[in-house]
Amino acid sequence: MPRTGHRHHGHMSDLGERVRATADELSGSRDQVVVAALRGDEVEIAGDPDAVFEIGSITKVFTALALARDGGLDEPLLPRKERGGVAITLEHLARHTSGLPRLPTGMLLKALLHPLQPDPYAGCTADFLDSALARTRLKSVPGQKFRYSNFGAGLLGLALSRRAGVSYDELIARLTGPLGMTSTGVTLEPLQPHRASGQPTPPWNLADLAGAGGLRSTAADLILFLRAQLTDASIGWMERQLPGGRSQLWHNGATGGSCAFAGLEPGRGVAVVALSNTMRLMDKPAVDLLTTLGETE
Repeated sequence: MPRTGHRHHGHMSDLGERVRATADELSGSRDQVVVAALRGDEVEIAGDPDAVFEIGSITKVFTALALARDGGLDEPLLPRKERGGVAITLEHLARHTSGLPRLPTGMLLKALLHPLQPDPYAGCTADFLDSALARTRLKSVPGQKFRYSNFGAGLLGLALSRRAGVSYDELIARLTGPLGMTSTGVTLEPLQPHRASGQPTPPWNLADLAGAGGLRSTAADLILFLRAQLTDASIGWMERQLPGGRSQLWHNGATGGSCAFAGLEPGRGVAVVALSNTMRLMDKPAVDLLTTLGETE
């Protein structure tokens, strides 16, 4: 990488400057933004490290980790669902290869009829999800095709909670507690969420679909989580290949009034978190930050 214009390149202040620059870039059109980065033992956070945000689908990484920790990847989902003689397993749910649709059957019409419905998943009780599953025809044979599914991730969270005999919140607390994460859970009060227009909107309650996107967290907690994932990444991440054999793991999240991004590059020991209480995606600046942090000096 050319050193021109990088007076502090490689020095302690360099990470802080990059994190602040990304936060400044993201802040213009959003109510509040927090950007955090980890490189080796160094952590820099621009914004309030303890502010609570909805993290949306980053929740799916926690749900997949709960499965990986507890084992039983090849256990069938109950009630059983199959196509072509192949039953959905818990691992299929974690990897989005179950053949399930993106949303629970019966939800799409509701969402179309009420596009501004403030809390679209609030009716996703266990009973609703069980009956939706019974009515669903799988779009492909389990294990054959990647199809991103909030329905599947929510069913995984529900299945793991039922198996453990605890709430989804308690299931996740078993993962976060040992990492020292004190502000991650389903019931925490987040900062006031905002639509892309800037208009305030209520937080989402995902009921028994919480495993798909119901967690709230802070930048401080997520940096602790990513530090652990650098050495022990779970199956819940998306993967992005870069030139030179580099590989990044990432996930984003969005609710009606917030956006989140988490990414890491285990090969380079770097990680990035971006959180906002405005529904405007932040992926590109966050990925750019992660990529530059991982570049060899």
